[in-house]
Amino acid sequence: MSRGGRSASSYDESDVRVRPGKSSRPRTKTRPQHSDAESAMVVSVDRGRWGCVLGGDPDKLIVAMRARELGRTPIVVGDQVDVVGDLSGKPDTLARIVRVAERSTVLRRTADDTDPFERIVVGNAERLFIVVALADPPPRTGFVERAMVAAYAGGLQPILCLTKHDLAAESEFASAFDDLDLTIVYGGIADPIEPVLELLTDRLTAFIGHSGVGKSTLVNRLVPDADRAVGEVSGVGKGKHTSTQSVALPLPTGGWVIDTPGVRSFGLAHITPDDVIAAFSDLAAAIEDCPRGCTHLGPPTDPECALDQLPGKERRVAAIRLLLTALNTNENW
Repeated sequence: MSRGGRSASSYDESDVRVRPGKSSRPRTKTRPQHSDAESAMVVSVDRGRWGCVLGGDPDKLIVAMRARELGRTPIVVGDQVDVVGDLSGKPDTLARIVRVAERSTVLRRTADDTDPFERIVVGNAERLFIVVALADPPPRTGFVERAMVAAYAGGLQPILCLTKHDLAAESEFASAFDDLDLTIVYGGIADPIEPVLELLTDRLTAFIGHSGVGKSTLVNRLVPDADRAVGEVSGVGKGKHTSTQSVALPLPTGGWVIDTPGVRSFGLAHITPDDVIAAFSDLAAAIEDCPRGCTHLGPPTDPECALDQLPGKERRVAAIRLLLTALNTNENW
């Protein structure tokens, strides 16, 4: 027993005076409402500092920290947030992020297919540009299939962007996705940029791809002053933007592109077969008749899969099953 008849175990943090004397303020669980907060979009993340643009205006860039009441709430590029404090954007000023809006879409991945910890890569993107070179490095259908799975599960529209087709002009790589209604565009250095811009204007689009496929070259063509813009929006902490950080860049025609790091792995441990099928409105209702635990791969794995009872959808189902197979393997991607 301690002095005063209380045991040591009966004390908690409320018994500790952080500030001595009468000037101490009582602890409270009441959180400020921040009714004067302004909305902003996160465009960069760097060591506990977030670059944000007020009202989505690239000319109104501020640097913010995460308010204490948010705890460890994840904040990623593309998030819509509410900010308070010094919103002037002047050097060495710092605002506070006090709220994170619910995301309309989420691009997630895991380190590999056995990793239980999912990482949010981008929030609120409308489209996912999957950048793939037709040569050097050679394309892999498995990577595209996995990226499509992540896009469909997260609510994004996948678009396949092919580069370096001058090195493999007769490639039949794109034909592997004919029955998935996948939009395909060419974005190599020798290709006109207008078709790509048409798909991106007034949209928030995330770019992903392996290192060396020409993703950064494409971004530089889309955003002519990308090098300067990267320095402005990512130099918010002690570091600078490298291939290890995502950053959102404004398009001259309106909209934003999010340049993400070159990926080495794209784990899908957080996604189920039902998540994939749910993305296809013409197939989603059918799986309600599947037996419990069906992986929708068809015979012999799933001999009673309801997808096999859809007349006229055989090729479509076969294409979807390629995605499901990619979900179950790390090979060839």
